[in-house]
Parts: sequence; C-alpha cells; structure tokens
Amino acid sequence: MINQKHIKQSLELIKNAKHIVITSHKSPDGDSIGSSLSLHHFLSRMNINSTICHPDEMPYFLQWLNGASQILNFEQHKSEIVEHFKSADLIFCLDYNDPSRVGMLEKFLTESSAKKIMIDHHQNPNTDFFDIIFSDPNNSSTSQLIYEFIEALNKTDLIDENVGTPMYCGIMTDTGSFRFPSTTAKTHLIIAELINKGINNSIIHEKVFDTNTISKLKLTGYALSKKLTLIENNTVGYIALTKEELNQFKYKKGDTEGLVNQILSINGIKLACFLKEENGIIKMSFRAKGDTYVNTLAQKQFFGGGHIYAAGGKYEGSIEDAISKFVTIVGNYV
Repeated sequence: MINQKHIKQSLELIKNAKHIVITSHKSPDGDSIGSSLSLHHFLSRMNINSTICHPDEMPYFLQWLNGASQILNFEQHKSEIVEHFKSADLIFCLDYNDPSRVGMLEKFLTESSAKKIMIDHHQNPNTDFFDIIFSDPNNSSTSQLIYEFIEALNKTDLIDENVGTPMYCGIMTDTGSFRFPSTTAKTHLIIAELINKGINNSIIHEKVFDTNTISKLKLTGYALSKKLTLIENNTVGYIALTKEELNQFKYKKGDTEGLVNQILSINGIKLACFLKEENGIIKMSFRAKGDTYVNTLAQKQFFGGGHIYAAGGKYEGSIEDAISKFVTIVGNYV
C-alpha cells in the first residue's frame, strides 16, 4: 500500500540516483508496458533519466505508445541490458512480485546491488527481496498504482499526455475495459482525471482493440470453431494451439491476446484456459469468475501464479500431456 514513509524514502532514492532502470515481467502486456512507460515519462518530467529493460518483446498492438521503441528487451539488446544492470543504483520492479517473474533478467536483477522499489498488485509479494514495497492486490492494475504513487508524491501536475496515455492503456487492459471486479470508484476517478488532462481515451481503445490483422482474425475464428472444448458439465472451456497451427496463421506476438476471455464469456463457463506451444514449452493462461479462482491452480500445478481471476503458468512437455494434466485436475478447482 502507499504510505508516506516509503514515499519519502522513494523520493530520496529517485533524486540521488545516477542510473535508474525500470523492469517488468516476461511476456509483456498492457499493464507492464503501460506502467513502465508512464513511470519513465514521469521521471523525465522530473528531469531524471531512466532506461526500461524488459525480458522480451512487446506485442505489436502496444508498439504505437510513445517511447515504446526505446524499451530494451533481452532478446534483442542483451549486452546493453547487462551494462545497464551493472551501473544501476535504483531499479523499479513493476507488475511483478518476485524476481523469478522476469525470465532471463532474473540473474542480473538478483546480482545487482541497486536499491529495488516494487510497485505491484499481485498476491503474496516476496517481501525479503525488495527494499521498498508498494503492494495492493485489490488494486486494478500496476498502472493505477503508478498514478497513486505520483499522487502521493504530490506531483500529479506533471502528468501530461506522455505520462497519462500509457497509464490509461495499462488500467484499461488490466481491467478488461473497466469490467473486472478490481475496477473501483477510485479507478474511474483516476480515468476521469486523465481524460481531464487531455488523454484521448477513444484513440487508445482503437489502437489496442481495433487494429486486427486478417491473419489474427482467421486464427481467432479457427481457434473458436475448431479447437474449443468444453468439459466438467460445460463449466470449463479450453483451447490449445500447437506451434504448427500458429505458424499456419502467420502468428505474431499478441495475436492470441484476449482469446481466453472469449472462452470465459460463454454462458455457464466458470473457468477458461488457453494453451499455446511456444519455444519448447506450453504457455497457459487461466481466467475465472464468480466463486472459482485460478491463482492457486496456476501456482500449484503449472509453475505460475497471478490474480484470483486471471493467472498464467507453463508446462514443460508435449501439448497433449499438458491438456491431459489440465483436464485431469481442473475439476478440483471449479
């Protein structure tokens, strides 16, 4: 949670830092990108330089955000990122609560002697690793926490289009366009304040949700019409796509974004799962609603974690075996 003691400490660290690095979790999404860029632009407004270092490349539907092209990812900028971690004296850890969530950056993060400030909204933070923690699992998004962090610093006057646009984008995507239970009155007040500051909400929605490619739409159609399977008396649904199927539709990172939510939208479905074969492992996305939760399922069964209604995991093996394990044990979580 935001408290003044930690705010004062953070402000001192920011002002005295010579090299600030902003990090976030692997498989970037709207909130991790949005919170990173929002903080980066805010620090710039304070005349403080920072570098964003992420584990992997962002999906194409977020690349329009101002500053996105300056984000370094480990897949393409390994040597640069290594040097930034070596010289960093302050590292912001956004949208993750444990160093294991940053993929190939974990080694450099854990070895760094820099002070580490965590701003995150996932459950059960690793309180032993970070120096300062701003954690609120009930918050809609890390991007909202960035606003509240800036608010606690009494510097909302520095929020302009560059700061506010990625912030809005992060809140919008992590709340499912403001429909998830984590959306509160405070969330809407923040959104109203961003719009009052000139943030173009309709353009952000259009850029994120209305820029589909033909191949993405065909992949979505194929997945829903040919690969959707319902089990557990039609309360659980899943879709699994192999590497060959993804290649068939010229898959690009981001093309399957939101597919698991479409499964969950089916009347009567309590739990949805999307499985994707990628880089020798099976990546899994879980969604739930009502009195069904998926964070425990992801954590205990698939080396993952997340929120009660939205989580992720992985399976090392064949996609057939991943499906078999999911189908076998999912009934215990519905």
